[in-house]
Amino acid sequence: MESNNSQSINIEDVEASVNLGGFAFIMLAAFLGALTAAIFLPNWQLSLTQSVSGADPKAFWYLSRGSAFSAYFLLWLSMVLGTGITNKLSVLWPGLPPTIELHQFTSIIGLSFGLFHGLILMGDHYINFSLAQVLLPFATTGYKPVAVGLGQIGFYTMLIITISFYLRKKIGPKTWRALHFVSFATYILVLIHGLLAGTDTSALGAQIFYLITGGLLFFMILYRILLSRANAREKKLKLQSVPPKIPN
Repeated sequence: MESNNSQSINIEDVEASVNLGGFAFIMLAAFLGALTAAIFLPNWQLSLTQSVSGADPKAFWYLSRGSAFSAYFLLWLSMVLGTGITNKLSVLWPGLPPTIELHQFTSIIGLSFGLFHGLILMGDHYINFSLAQVLLPFATTGYKPVAVGLGQIGFYTMLIITISFYLRKKIGPKTWRALHFVSFATYILVLIHGLLAGTDTSALGAQIFYLITGGLLFFMILYRILLSRANAREKKLKLQSVPPKIPN
């Protein structure tokens, strides 16, 4: 019974689980929180920034690394949930309505972690990023500008895709769906950013993490493609099996 109800739901008519004001508040909170910490925390909590390695403050670096993995995981989870919606696996479990809500929610929280990941680096005196370097793609010069720039582009494309959900009735379903296809490129950009710019890439745990998540998403996408082809083939066979109308 639940599966039938789920299949009858039009995704384009589903309201956002977090309204536009809530989305803006979450992003603003992440922006102001990271910015405040990066600017004022070194003076307020000098002992914290020196606690990791003597006089060399690495707290901001660790915060950025942790939030980077969180942002990547949430983006990946959003992609898996979104692909599960289109390939109908979400109908089996946990159901289409909760999957749609989780898909939206993980996208927003993932964006907030991504924003925090970049801004908190302003407090790291080794990289010494400015606000402009954090926000403008390829503006960094001291640390892997190409890899960092790819991550910045990935963030902005994900931001556009997320905002498009609130504008889908104005931009139309075709444009909205086309924008969602860009999310696959977004994931690749973020993955490359993590592999090339991440200081933990050489660690076995990080490599296994990227391999498992990337492999699972690849399986979901492959299943979606095969299912789409099978449905198209079945539809074609049904049309061919319809007997021609005999003229009176």
